[in-house]
Order: sequence, then structure tokens, then C-alpha cells
Amino acid sequence: MGKITQHPILTTFIKVISWRLLAALTLFIGTGLLVILTRLPSPALLTNSPKSGKESKISLPISPQKPHPLPQTLAEWQDSSNSGDYFAQITPVQVGYLVWSQFPVRVYVESPTGVSNQQAQVWEQSVLEAVQEWSTYLPLLIVSQPEVADIKIVRKAPPLQISRGDKVPRARSAQTSYETYSKNNTLSHRLTILLSPSQTGGYVQAAIRHELGHALGIWGHSPLPTDALYFAQVRNPPLISPRDVNTLKRVYEQPTSLGWTLE
Repeated sequence: MGKITQHPILTTFIKVISWRLLAALTLFIGTGLLVILTRLPSPALLTNSPKSGKESKISLPISPQKPHPLPQTLAEWQDSSNSGDYFAQITPVQVGYLVWSQFPVRVYVESPTGVSNQQAQVWEQSVLEAVQEWSTYLPLLIVSQPEVADIKIVRKAPPLQISRGDKVPRARSAQTSYETYSKNNTLSHRLTILLSPSQTGGYVQAAIRHELGHALGIWGHSPLPTDALYFAQVRNPPLISPRDVNTLKRVYEQPTSLGWTLE
């Protein structure tokens, strides 16, 4: 049988089409899983909110997981009501539990755009009040520069969520995502909170209160509507409960690779 050859122009055309199809497929898969990968200092990982249950995993040269000493604020916390916790609902990720080891945790609040000055001020005030609530239990610091922030809070609609069995994508009111990176040969992480512009009034503060709980380490949800980390929005949003703080304290007693030197 004779040797089959291809014209060089045809071969180049096929390669271009193949790369475009691959790029389109990659974008489709990434969008379908609601995972956005960015070019970051290696190692890097980005995952969705605890609601999605999906995580983008990358091979990381991480150290063995070890617990950090409890922050003083949590070490001194005592629940006189013995309310219990929902630690069983918290899920560790590839690097262990998402705890902070350096304090204060720096929080940047982006000024809203496309709204009046009064609306922007009301929104920012609601967010700052939620940050203040959590600072009772972990030291937090508001910063003015996003590049130095550990947690960024942005008034922006989260990506549509596509879950198994859904016929149409569902909108979300808020989302917290994290990424890990190497800093001074130490495994570090940072988070971004997206809050939908559709959230107004007291629901803004409730949503940020909930998402900050995730950002501070509670990577899961409470089954009780009396907790700030309840899995659904309720008509009368609760404040941070003793169960929320008990759960946070237990999370900070767990092992992690975050904050330790990379091997």
C-alpha cells in the first residue's frame, strides 16, 4: 500500500482546529465545574465554595499536616451554654483544614461601583460590621490595598452554579473561593468573597457573616437555622452563635499544611 501524505497547509489547518476545539472543551469543562484556574506562583490551587462540593486538585509539594497553636482569642473562648458544634459537617481539603496561622488576617473591602454614594456607604458599612463581629473570635484587620489582603470582599455576582440534575444553571447570592500559593517557601492561602448585588438590607450583613465564617476556616455548613453558617438563607438571619464559635475552635485544633515550610 502506498504511503499517505498530507499537504503542509492542510496539516497546519488541522492542528489549529484541534487546538481550538481543545481550548473550547477546556473552557466548557472549567465553566461547568465552576472552577477558574489562574497563573499563580507555584504551587497553586483554587476551589469553589463549600456548597459546590467540587475542588480543583493540583499536585502540590506540601509538608506533612500539623496543627498550629490555638489563637489566643479561641484558646480563651468558653461556651457556658454547652451548645455543641457541627464539626462533623466540616470538610478538610487537599492541604488539610483552612486555618490561619498569622494574625491579624488582612481583609480588603472593594468599594462598590455602579451605585450611588449612599448605597455604596450602606453596603460597605454592612460588610464592615460583619467583619467586626468575627474579629471578636479571630484578629482581623481592614486594609486599603487589595494586593496585601488575605481575604477580599467584592460586590459581584458569583458564577452560575450547575449541579447534577439541574436543567438550568442556578444563581447564587454569595461565594467564597480560595487559592494556595508559596510565600517565602511557606504554603499560604488567600480567599475571595463574591456577594451578589441583589443582596440588600440586612441580608448583605448576613451573607458576609456567613461567607466570612467559611473564609476563616469553617469549610462546611450547619444543619441548624440558628447558626450563622446554616446552609440556607432564612427570613431572620441569626448572629454568630456559640455553635459557630465552638466549631471554629475545633477547626483550629486540626492539622494543616498551611503555614508550614514546604518540603
